[in-house]
Amino acid sequence: MAAATSARTTFINPSSFPSSSRSPFTCSKSSLPFSLTLQRLSLRRALHISNSLPHSAAKPTTITATTTSTTTETVPQNFTSRYAADEPRKGADILVEALERQGVSTVFAYPGGASLEIHQALTRSHIIRNVLPRHEQGGVFAAEGYARSSGMPGVCIATSGPGATNLVSGLADALLDSVPLVAITGQVPRRMIGTDAFQETPIVEVTRSITKHNYLVLDVDDIPRIVNEAFLLATSGRPGPVLIDVPKDIQQQLAVPKWDQPIRLAGYMSRLPKPPMEAHLEQIVRLISESKKPVLYVGGGCLNSSEELRRFVELTGIPVASTLMGLGAFPTADDLSLQMLGMHGTVYANYAVDKCDLLLAFGVRFDDRVTGKLEAFASRAKIVHIDIDPAEIGKNKQPHVSVCSDMKLALKGMNGILESKGDKVKLDYSTWRQELNEEKVKHPLSYKTFGEAIPPQYAIQVLDELTGGNAIVSTGVGQHQMWAAQFYKYKRPRQWLTSGGLGAMGFGLPAAIGAAVANPGALVVDIDGDGSFIMNVQELATIRVENLPIKIMLLNNQHLGMVVQWEDRFYKANRAHTFLGDPSKESEIFPNMLTFAEACGIPAARVTRKDNLKAAVQKMLNTPGPYLLDVIVPHQEHVLPMIPSGGAFKDVIIEGDGRTKY
Repeated sequence: MAAATSARTTFINPSSFPSSSRSPFTCSKSSLPFSLTLQRLSLRRALHISNSLPHSAAKPTTITATTTSTTTETVPQNFTSRYAADEPRKGADILVEALERQGVSTVFAYPGGASLEIHQALTRSHIIRNVLPRHEQGGVFAAEGYARSSGMPGVCIATSGPGATNLVSGLADALLDSVPLVAITGQVPRRMIGTDAFQETPIVEVTRSITKHNYLVLDVDDIPRIVNEAFLLATSGRPGPVLIDVPKDIQQQLAVPKWDQPIRLAGYMSRLPKPPMEAHLEQIVRLISESKKPVLYVGGGCLNSSEELRRFVELTGIPVASTLMGLGAFPTADDLSLQMLGMHGTVYANYAVDKCDLLLAFGVRFDDRVTGKLEAFASRAKIVHIDIDPAEIGKNKQPHVSVCSDMKLALKGMNGILESKGDKVKLDYSTWRQELNEEKVKHPLSYKTFGEAIPPQYAIQVLDELTGGNAIVSTGVGQHQMWAAQFYKYKRPRQWLTSGGLGAMGFGLPAAIGAAVANPGALVVDIDGDGSFIMNVQELATIRVENLPIKIMLLNNQHLGMVVQWEDRFYKANRAHTFLGDPSKESEIFPNMLTFAEACGIPAARVTRKDNLKAAVQKMLNTPGPYLLDVIVPHQEHVLPMIPSGGAFKDVIIEGDGRTKY
């Protein structure tokens, strides 16, 4: 086909927006109490379904970043369409080219009848690579791993009906953890929608409450605009998942695309946060200067502002406690790091929050696994809350000062104020830091060793030592996830990939696929549990076929470890279907994970003794390509410290395991 480029309108590229929680459009507000009206304006739930109906063509408009009514697209540099400007092509080809124009180079797509046209169009693309998952849930988790590790939006594609519903867990996970994701689903032809056709599900309705926004395409001419809007929505403000449902007849319809259509998100654009006001940042700096015992409580909202956060800590000397999602935003091995806080956080991080007089909550949402009993959380402190989503401010814990803003801009502003004041601001928290250092000595993260059994915590320490703390780590959900958060020392953002808010088992292996695709040449390790691993074990086939050098360190205790821990602590160790082995052969390892790996042509080994572990991990790291190491660990181990659900710092548990009766 003849290829041609036509004159195009240039504007801000939605895919160039910061893709964590930080957009160039930011807002600021400081108040007590916080405006109830503003609380209701959630940037991720303000919009739901758009039925795209035929409309008269709007005139192309060129705008600047401050305009809130219309935007069009910026094509990647040197982009050349496969088609002449006025050449008709199928809706599926328009969709694929729209993705190309967004800079998409990889999708995770599993074909089916209603998405067949999209896959045919993908074969005609010389830009987009499809990494074929072996299950749609594997595809959406891989797209998440891609997005979490790179900061770029992940793209997954599934067919209608069961293919679309298999994306649900991943969409919910992306919404809770603020991950930029665009999911595309095939749908039955328009005339059959609502007739209970074969493989028909109303996926827009199904996903209404677990996406930031979703679309049902009813006019082929709307595809360029909808894709444009989807990427803008997914990556701006508080990031999240956007779903586009495309009926099969739309995919087959011939049309000449209009690439310069304006977006239609005036309401959303007007609500995007604005730059923080200097007076509010000055107020925060004044509170810091008056404080004797301040603590930083940082979350996933700081992942895109790690440099600014480090500079802020350098200027103030304030200790840093991180949420599960915020790990890596500040180096966990730093002297000022208190590591993770919350239910399984360090004693000293939770002590610091309990005793502090100023809590700086940056890019967090006061999740129940962090706060426990809300009334007792930071009860002695003034609270400053900065977050890009106004719905989070005052939702769980009322702040004394609140700023709705891009975290990067807020930190830059505060750093500028601190630097300009220089010696005028006397910040000396040495006494407070000494108090916390004493707590670190009193209550370090620790574990016991029983004979030759391998403590799971030790296995992660060995991995940290042999990788120099430089691996990109993904996990499933459960005890192994918490130990990986506690004992691996993360140095940088986007190095730690885990399902935090949803807690979706089966996340680790496909997320590692996405990370390996997004970061070629990087060391990617999936620290997994036997329960989580087997939920998406089929993705071993994808790893082998794509020859991805993913290392899998499986902490295998033959049980659902975290549930067993709760059974031990709160249910008198009564086992209620938490044993994953073969009850008739309890002494044998079942299933044999090595045979799963063998079936997919992946080298694997098992290690059962502590003195053999280091050599086994080193061999795993040295082996080219993928590798599975089955590390047999005792099921009696408990994740400690532990603050029981709904408890306070005074309720912290620091001793015991499954060998003790409670």
